[in-house]
Amino acid sequence: MAYTVKGKGKVIARKRRHQRVRKNVNGTAERPRLVVTRSNRHMVAQVVNDQVGHTLVSASTLEKDFDGKGTKVEKARRVGELIAQRAKDAGITAVVFDRGGNKYHGRVAAVAEGAREGGLTL
Repeated sequence: MAYTVKGKGKVIARKRRHQRVRKNVNGTAERPRLVVTRSNRHMVAQVVNDQVGHTLVSASTLEKDFDGKGTKVEKARRVGELIAQRAKDAGITAVVFDRGGNKYHGRVAAVAEGAREGGLTL
């Protein structure tokens, strides 16, 4: 689906940016894609193999055992550390980072930093 109408709001602009990012970012079995989804309250991170279209591991602030204390950026960093731990347990050491049309700033950058601290190579 093409989002070509310019000047029609933040959501359409983010979807256009996401399309541009996805043209260049692919996940393989050797180096899957780390997808970051951001909402107003929550962060979701998934490691996806695009060749078969499967989610290999995921982490989110919506999980029952996730500690909900701290600011949104601190929670995002913990999501990054959690996804790195789960990816390492699944045998994944390197990923391609997909910011999903969001700016690499704030919570999106915090997920990436947490994943790096957890031992993933971005």
